[in-house]
Amino acid sequence: MTTEREKMTAGKPYNQFDPELINRRVYMRQQLEEINRITDNDDRNNRFRALLADVGDDFFVESSFKFDYGFNIHIGNHFYGNYDMTFLDTCPITIGEHCYFGPNIGLYTPVHPLDPVQRNADVELGKPITIGDNAWLGGRVTILPGVTLGDNVVVGAGSVVTKSFGDNVVIAGNPARIIKTIV
Repeated sequence: MTTEREKMTAGKPYNQFDPELINRRVYMRQQLEEINRITDNDDRNNRFRALLADVGDDFFVESSFKFDYGFNIHIGNHFYGNYDMTFLDTCPITIGEHCYFGPNIGLYTPVHPLDPVQRNADVELGKPITIGDNAWLGGRVTILPGVTLGDNVVVGAGSVVTKSFGDNVVIAGNPARIIKTIV
């Protein structure tokens, strides 16, 4: 038997009102409200770590980090996240090593149907987000469902990333496009 959590994580249609998923979201909101008020950096970051699927060494996040489940977030070594990050992790979010995120970053994996009949029937699914090593995201970057960014990608502040990009590029804009290749 496949659970709603398993369907959700696999990117298949699932029931977002499943009791297990609702309970986890409520638990996360309670935990994150408390953790985001902690001023001691080590204590705050250790508490964040405990809620995520896996996190590498040298993990540091400022306050106001929010996410739905935590069990779909995978972060490599040497990660820095500035204030006000929101990761909607219905599907896996995988972040490589040596990544730096500016303030007000949004990573959104949920996909809502365009068809209003399906949308009104609460059909929901998702697509994973993958970010390679050495990424730098400027402030107010939004990354949409299904995007993969390669290694050494820089995303300019305020960009909305709607499609995937390979290695060694600087992207910016809405929608984001390549503005420079890194040699």
